[in-house]
Amino acid sequence: MDPDFWHQRWRENKIAFHESEGNALLSRYFDRLELQKGSRVLVPLCGKSNDLSWLAAQGCRVVGIELSQAAVEAFFAESGLDAEVSAAEDLSCYKSGPIELYVGDFFKLTTEILGPVDAIYDRAALVAMPETMRTSYAHHLAKVTGNAPQLLITYDYDQSQMDGPPFSVSADTIDQLYKGIYKREGLASEEIAGPLAERCSGTENAWLLR
Repeated sequence: MDPDFWHQRWRENKIAFHESEGNALLSRYFDRLELQKGSRVLVPLCGKSNDLSWLAAQGCRVVGIELSQAAVEAFFAESGLDAEVSAAEDLSCYKSGPIELYVGDFFKLTTEILGPVDAIYDRAALVAMPETMRTSYAHHLAKVTGNAPQLLITYDYDQSQMDGPPFSVSADTIDQLYKGIYKREGLASEEIAGPLAERCSGTENAWLLR
């Protein structure tokens, strides 16, 4: 994953992956995480997703990690929130109420910085990782969260149709990445819709990993 690629996408506002209405699979299957009010949910590579506000509205404390400072600042500006900014080792932390977003390299997020989390919501991170980085990403995510349960959203399509991101991630790939860490339960499989459907055909899938 080339940081310059993502910085350029945000600078040029080429963010078709951003869902202005939030993710329907999140709202449909969030309860399967069986969280209590006040639970902390990590959203890796969160961008400026409206899912962050949705999770906060459910009573969660939301923690995000995002490479692009522009994306994080846009989230708070568009949400009408004033964020306090502080340093957290190699990362910067933007915090307002129940939402705290870290800016920087995901692989520099540590358990000491993150603190305890109760669940993970991964809609945009695993599918953004090229094949060569997926194992490192999956193991680091499990390590810093203490194998917290996760709601995972992936795409499955013929990779010859387009060169991601988002990349195609099959069920077998998930099993290989998280072997010995999580058991996978399929929640939904629907045809790819929205802007991505103009580039490829396949399925958008929701998984519960415990």
